[in-house]
Parts: sequence; structure tokens; C-alpha cells
Amino acid sequence: MSSRSVTMVVTEPNGPLHPRVAPTAGPTGRWVRVEVAASGVCNADLGTTAATGSGTAFPVTPGHEVAGIVAETGEEAEGWSVGDRVAVGWFGGSCGHCTFCRAGDVVHCPERRIPGLSYQGGWAQSITVPADALARIPDGLDLFDAAPFGCAGVTTFNAVRKAGVRPGGRVAVFGIGGLGHLALQFAAKLGYETVAIARGDDREQIARELGAHHYIDGAAQAPGGALAKLGGADLIIHAASSTAPVDELLTGLNVHGRLTLVGVDTGSLTVPAAPLVMNGHTLTGHLTGSPRETEEAMRFAITSGVRPLVERLPLRQAGDAVTRLRSSAARCRIVLDTTDGA
Repeated sequence: MSSRSVTMVVTEPNGPLHPRVAPTAGPTGRWVRVEVAASGVCNADLGTTAATGSGTAFPVTPGHEVAGIVAETGEEAEGWSVGDRVAVGWFGGSCGHCTFCRAGDVVHCPERRIPGLSYQGGWAQSITVPADALARIPDGLDLFDAAPFGCAGVTTFNAVRKAGVRPGGRVAVFGIGGLGHLALQFAAKLGYETVAIARGDDREQIARELGAHHYIDGAAQAPGGALAKLGGADLIIHAASSTAPVDELLTGLNVHGRLTLVGVDTGSLTVPAAPLVMNGHTLTGHLTGSPRETEEAMRFAITSGVRPLVERLPLRQAGDAVTRLRSSAARCRIVLDTTDGA
């Protein structure tokens, strides 16, 4: 069985995104074909759309925040049926037999696949993925809300809940954008005293609506110092794309506090060693989550009311979405609608 679908592709390094209608072959083995309804646009997609990596095979279809409906299953894809509502995220499959996989840490599998990089991504009407990449979308969660949970949602959910912050502790979120606005909600719904940090005062109202107890304008004052005046943070989630502020942010951590990077750039960190040791600080990074953890994040969202702030754009406007993301004009999570004008 085969079909034809619209796919957004890049055909040369730093080239434009343009639509292509191509046949979609049925899945085999343990692979599953998903009819895409919604596909998120993430900062990590900027590198995919640039398509400048060595060995890049063209055409490239980006996209790793996918929500849709199972359309076909391979003969060995057990446990999945046509009609299932599913999500696919930054984790796009693993080997299943390495030390990490056997320990349940599939996201650090050395052979881990990533949609858009390891195979054609989700900025399309159809995507074919390994069955182990699928997460079930619970009833009550809209597909356009579900799409960002495969990357932004599960990443921020895990970063907050796995930090070991004491009940009632103070959690600060630096950068209230595509990642940060979800981290802020998760922290608030998990019962922490929350501090939102962003540049300017235009994000304060939305930050407080999302659960912030305090707001710090990082353009008006040094955020680490302001955090210290509040009594310090037990956890800082760094959700901005620039890592330059990390050094100063560390001054806002409590003793035994943790700063977790979920938003990064290509830069390096220079951290004063003495304060790190004397205060028992932890500086760590966090990478995505497994399909099971994505399901847990979505179920928590259902019971707690956490939702991404979504702006829908037609699939064919994927290039416009990338331009807005590069210019920081996107103030929420852009999700492409594969049925709108496709």
C-alpha cells in the first residue's frame, strides 16, 4: 500500500524550504507510518534546516515534534493499531541492546535515531518511524497540544521532576519561550515556588498566568543577584538559547542548588571553580526523554492543566516559521498544521 503526501524539503545546504509531493511507501518490519496532523518547530530544527552537516543526504525533511494517527503498521510492529493517536519526539528509536538501552536509558543509546536527521522528519503529511519511537497520546489532549510534548514537553518535565528539589522548594526558569513557558508550568503544578526570568517586562503577565510567583526582568537587573535577594533558588532551569548568562546565574543558587541546561548554543561555559565547590552546586545538562516519559508528561498535563502556548501555521509556511524562530520573533511554540493549505 502506498500514498502520496506533501513534504517540506531542503535540497541544498542553507537552501530554502519548499514543498514536494512524493509517494509514501508502506512500512515494513517494526516500522509504522503515521499520518501527521501537527508538527512542532523547535530551535534544534534550525540546524536541520541548514543541512550543512557532513554526509547530509538530500532532500532533508526536518521536524521532530510530531502528533498524528497510525495509518499503517509493519508486519513486526506489535502493540500498535491503525487509528492509534501517537506522538514522536526527539527520541526517534534506539538499538534496544546496548548497555544504555538495557538499563532503560534509551535516549543515550549511541545508535539513537532522531527524526529529521536519521530519517525524514515530521514537516510532512506522513512520517514513517520505528515503532519504539511512538508515545500514546491520552484522550483529552488535542493533537496540536500533544506535538510539542515529544521534545519541549518531556524535556522540561523531566528536568524539573528529576532534579530532586525538596517539596515547596524554589525553582527559577530562565527564558520564558518555547521551552521555558512549559518548564514554568510544570514547576508550578508540581508545587514549587516559581520564579520566571526574562528580558524586559513584556513577559511578566503571561509568566504570572502560567504560575510564576515572582518575576525578574533580566534586562533591568542581574538575575542571579536578584534570585539571591529572594533567598536563592534550589533549581534553575536554563531554557534560553544563549549560555552566556550561566556564570552570573550560578550566584542565585542556594547551597546544594542545581542549574540544569535545557537550552544551549555552540558556546562554552567558564565557571568559577571555588564557588562551585564551596556551595556544593551542580551544573548539569538534560536531554529529552523516552516515549514512556513523554506519555507520563502528557498524562500529567491532562490532570494538571499544563498546556503549550501554540501558534498554528500551515505546513507550507514552515520557512516563515524558521525565519521567525531565528529572529526570536516567535514567543510561543509554533506548530505546523499539515491539513491547512497543504
